[in-house]
Amino acid sequence: MNHLNQRQHDAVHYIDSPLLVLAGAGSGKTSVITTKIAYLIQKCGYRANNIVAVTFTNKAAREMKERVSKLVSGSAARGLTVSTFHNLGLNIIRKEHKALGYKSTFSIFDAQDAKTLIGDLMLKDDQADDEQADMVQSLISNWKNEMVTPEQALQNARGASEGVAARVYFHYDRTLKAYNSVDFDDLILLPTKLFQSQPEILEKWQNRIRYLLVDEYQDTNASQYLLVKQLVGMRSCFTVVGDDDQSIYSWRGARPENLVQLSTDFPSLRVIKLEQNYRSTSRILKAANALIDNNPHVFEKRLWSELGMGDEIRVVRCRNDESESERVATEIISQRLKLGTQFRDYAILYRGNHQSRLLELKLQHHQIPYHINGGTSFFARAEVKDIMAYLRLLINRDDDNAFLRIVNVPRREIGPSTLEKLGNYAHQRHVSLFDAIGEAGIEQHLSARHLEKLRRFDSWIDGVAQRCYGDDPVAAIREMIYDCDYESYISQQCSNELIAEKRMGNVWFLLDSLHQTLEKSDDEETTFEDAIAKLVLRDMLERQEEEDDDDRVQLMTLHASKGLEYPHVFMVGMEEELLPHRASIEEDNIEEERRLTYVGITRARKTLTMTLAGMRKQYGEVMDTVPSRFLDELPQEDLIREGWGEQSSPEQQQASANSHLDAMRKLLNKE
Repeated sequence: MNHLNQRQHDAVHYIDSPLLVLAGAGSGKTSVITTKIAYLIQKCGYRANNIVAVTFTNKAAREMKERVSKLVSGSAARGLTVSTFHNLGLNIIRKEHKALGYKSTFSIFDAQDAKTLIGDLMLKDDQADDEQADMVQSLISNWKNEMVTPEQALQNARGASEGVAARVYFHYDRTLKAYNSVDFDDLILLPTKLFQSQPEILEKWQNRIRYLLVDEYQDTNASQYLLVKQLVGMRSCFTVVGDDDQSIYSWRGARPENLVQLSTDFPSLRVIKLEQNYRSTSRILKAANALIDNNPHVFEKRLWSELGMGDEIRVVRCRNDESESERVATEIISQRLKLGTQFRDYAILYRGNHQSRLLELKLQHHQIPYHINGGTSFFARAEVKDIMAYLRLLINRDDDNAFLRIVNVPRREIGPSTLEKLGNYAHQRHVSLFDAIGEAGIEQHLSARHLEKLRRFDSWIDGVAQRCYGDDPVAAIREMIYDCDYESYISQQCSNELIAEKRMGNVWFLLDSLHQTLEKSDDEETTFEDAIAKLVLRDMLERQEEEDDDDRVQLMTLHASKGLEYPHVFMVGMEEELLPHRASIEEDNIEEERRLTYVGITRARKTLTMTLAGMRKQYGEVMDTVPSRFLDELPQEDLIREGWGEQSSPEQQQASANSHLDAMRKLLNKE
């Protein structure tokens, strides 16, 4: 407890009523949550298996669990749940699948699976294109997060496009259930609906979860809020940690007003504010406070730091977007010489992914190594999706999506015409594609030659599945990969052996992950199906959330930067219609864009540089830009403006010359 400040200490020790911890950026909220878990176990008599802590990413959950393990070890920590919201929902569905009307072998549709199914359903009626399918998928996701049923969506649809989306939602929901599958949003929606309809099951889970801790509470949506409310019940033993100033995900259903709703639903709620920041200089925090003061607040708080004032914030105006990217690249080279820093100390943040293209070109030109956060997910790679489809089919023969992906991978001379006839028959019989192969009636629809190929595949999958339920399922899957000669198939798809080797390396890495999931599980009852289900969920949650230890400049969107910190930060594109974004201006949603800018500012530990272009190429035309309104909301006395037509004073010119001389001396000394 000695490392905690007074406010953190109070938050850890308070257990008399529901608690909301308003934790500002860099205020040590993870320390509070992990220390409180240890306090509940060691001092308050709670058993670890009656405590649940939830957050939003696997990375955050892993970090939390690692920290708790250093404070509570051995049998005292056995059974503690530290997971994502969606993992908690998955565990509830796994335990209560019968009550929900699912078989134990249910599968999870990821975003791409869901989009494919939605597209197929739309093509039957509307000949929809990719953009329309994205729009419908987003609407369905929002409806599920707001707990709107397909029937309610149909009844309340406004306009033709919402009507189409509601009809697709109706068929999509039915088809998912027929496939014995759930999508990502169902992992929260289904438990909440179950608890509403079957109070005896809810009571069982309330008795199982005696104390609940929730991180990043400002990011919860309507169904997640309800799930928390249901689980804590009348006992109301919980601590939630959040920051309304860092709520930047309304576009995916997050409701910062959930923080305010708590005091209505739980009148005895206590609020403790964490305002001491351990990350940034006082000047950076002063700028962040001044900016966010322009948003309305229910809870007032001001970040402060003991790390000194620090450097002024530089606001650099460049001639155009190309010179802006050039300036950022040369600044990084210059600062490395002056400060003796490493490339990994720098992050470049931007509002939209399209802004990274010019930056990449300039970084490459100057031979600056970089890494783009949010690149291609490991699980999004074709070879990994193929093997994942095999795994899904092995545990769930009703998973038509998985069947269709791999029935002809590697090639088995089973063409689209054969699959169309099989699909029509399966639809008429209300059975899965896999089950349809074994029915006698299919013989009237397919030639003996084509049916023989399908039944050979059917028999082979059955054999693999039987071996998977033996002593060594991973060995059985490895044998399956060799048996179907998947490696040769990959080689045929690749332009050279090096690429083929790398792609097969991804396949073997996946098998190692499966092996570790089976070996490392805290749950002694973990089965082969459970391990596959966890891998499928990891696919959707992680999306390549791995640490990057290489010495590279980090490029990422402002949204992706949340939760991270860097000594030196560049925020580029500080212009109207970029930040704030044009869509937000049109929708009058400036407050969230201001919160997004606040998040960007508070990523910086030592220095912050903001850049903008006088002209920017948009849609093939070069357009004049307007500086972002947020620049005017910063404390002007803490800014140094460059490129705005100002004249440097003799003192500033001398300081700049001295700085360059120092850098040259360092460079010569190194040589």
